[in-house]
Amino acid sequence: MEFSSKLLEKAVNEISQLPGIGKRTALRLVLHLLKQPKEQTGFLTQALVAMREEIKFCESCHNISDTSICEICSNKNRNHQVVCVVEDIRDVMAIENTGQFKGIYHVLGGKISPIDGVGPSQLKISTLVEKVKSGNLIEVIFALSSTMEGDTTNFYIYKQISDSDIVISTIARGIAVGDELEYADEVTLGRSILQRLPFEKAIKNN
Repeated sequence: MEFSSKLLEKAVNEISQLPGIGKRTALRLVLHLLKQPKEQTGFLTQALVAMREEIKFCESCHNISDTSICEICSNKNRNHQVVCVVEDIRDVMAIENTGQFKGIYHVLGGKISPIDGVGPSQLKISTLVEKVKSGNLIEVIFALSSTMEGDTTNFYIYKQISDSDIVISTIARGIAVGDELEYADEVTLGRSILQRLPFEKAIKNN
């Protein structure tokens, strides 16, 4: 792809680094920005810089937040004795959109995947185990995607907390095997949360 401007080429190259965006799509986005008033591009730049420099991770659940404790964890109307374990913020958003879950979350920051070099120590598993051992929880719900990596992560955590006197459950398999949680429709995901089943039973069924 030939460019008439080095500045244009640099902008296209940077935007094309984003997931799912190739050079042609990046070029369309850059040309669109050039057609907009300068202040509009300024607003976008300011928003991105502010997000990168000021965004925080909740000290309790590791969700992305504007404050040290996120709105969900600080909400007194949530059930703080029930924790839903998810991979990342996209899964929190997906479950919240169903309106069916009133507990709190624990964001792992990924899934165990040896092929990608991701081990248990690189995820927020130890803090989840600490929460369980604190004795303040009555249930932990596994809500990772139904992939091999998701199942491996579920089982690893289960072995870490299975001796605790709490309910350990997993979302029902209304989610197709191999599907990522964020792509499930709200009705199916909501039913999977409500119809969750004991994790031990889920292991036997598999």
